[in-house]
Amino acid sequence: MAGVLSHNPCAQMRAGTRGGWGYWTPHYGRMLGKTLDALRAAHEILKMKQAGPAPARAPRSTPKQMLTSSSSLPRPERGTLIAQARREWFDGAVPHTGTQPRIEPWITRSWQRCLGAGHRPQQAVSFDAVSRSRAREVAERNRQLPAAARPVIERLSRTLADTRYFPILTDAEGIVVDLGALPRLGERDAQRALDLARIGVDLSEAAVGTTAIGAVLAEQEPVWLHRGEHFFDATSIYSCAGAPLFNPQGSCVGMLDLTGVNEQERPELKHLAAASARAIENALMLQHPCALLLHLAWPGYSVGPEAMGLLGLDEEGFVTGANACARQMLHQPMLAGSPGRLHATDLFALPLSMLFDAARREDVALEVPLWSGLRVRARAQRPGRTPPESGASAGKPRLREVEGELIRRAVDEARGNVAEAARALGISRATVYRKLWQARRPTS
Repeated sequence: MAGVLSHNPCAQMRAGTRGGWGYWTPHYGRMLGKTLDALRAAHEILKMKQAGPAPARAPRSTPKQMLTSSSSLPRPERGTLIAQARREWFDGAVPHTGTQPRIEPWITRSWQRCLGAGHRPQQAVSFDAVSRSRAREVAERNRQLPAAARPVIERLSRTLADTRYFPILTDAEGIVVDLGALPRLGERDAQRALDLARIGVDLSEAAVGTTAIGAVLAEQEPVWLHRGEHFFDATSIYSCAGAPLFNPQGSCVGMLDLTGVNEQERPELKHLAAASARAIENALMLQHPCALLLHLAWPGYSVGPEAMGLLGLDEEGFVTGANACARQMLHQPMLAGSPGRLHATDLFALPLSMLFDAARREDVALEVPLWSGLRVRARAQRPGRTPPESGASAGKPRLREVEGELIRRAVDEARGNVAEAARALGISRATVYRKLWQARRPTS
């Protein structure tokens, strides 16, 4: 039997001897690899014979070279395209005959508006503040916007701390109403940042030409704008990402801008600006008065607060407002602004009483059918109300409410400085933000 094992590879593998799997698997693997290499070589020779002489190949790049080239090549290429577009538009150069678009259509539309207003790229740009009377008017008209945006702007300042970018908040006319922390810059670039970073400065397209601010307010879409894509030569040192801000009625009330000074191109900031704008819109929606607040999501999908649809109803069931996510989910671009007013029963295929009944119970979510045949997950809340309680616990404040009030008081005493309030309370800034968010959310 031993003799059979010594000369039978299959028996050896089954028996786990020296010539078993540990020996034969690499052996057969090497044989198979050589066979595949030979087949590949024969295949390549056949292809070369069929195709004729092949052109000389460039040397193969190493992984490090490929990474470097993929990150660096787009920049000079785009810079060249931008420069060519400026020569065509402003200097009358012969248009490029290539098929690749050199610049976004919304940028050329802005350039055209600037030229139509009589501006020229070589003009000096002055970043002027509006008059005191107009500044007071702007501040009075936009009291809710800076309050809703402040926590988001503070988070953005931390996110951008290691770059040369900083956040700017403007109203619907492009006037600065709030801003974040400025980055550490050299003296000259710091002054260029301060030209923009002043409350009351007019950064509209009419005042400073093509910028992310003017483009967002005109197009009402998120944009990315880099250096020479600005209209004036003097503003070509800036790079900007921006996103519009809509109130619960669906009207544009301002925009959020992320501006860099003499910084590398960061088109990913367009996504950051858009996500941050949605967070500000949600904060505006949570401040909006309503009798019933619906938190909407697709069934089976877990989403965070910033991706949640928010829909407000009055006591009669008419829509009072909605955030962008809810308008998209329900396919209603102008919910509260629709002629004849939009009712909940126009959206949901169930009695209005079921939504109010669900609000009486905490954390109860319904799968609500839409008239389209789709379903949404809805959690109903009564803002500013707590569910009825009985016995000795009736009328007593909840722990969450006590915590929230304590943290709000600490933030107020720190004049809005969350980091200082967190140190005074002995907790992290993240905990402060989370508790403030929880305290602001309705409890039923």
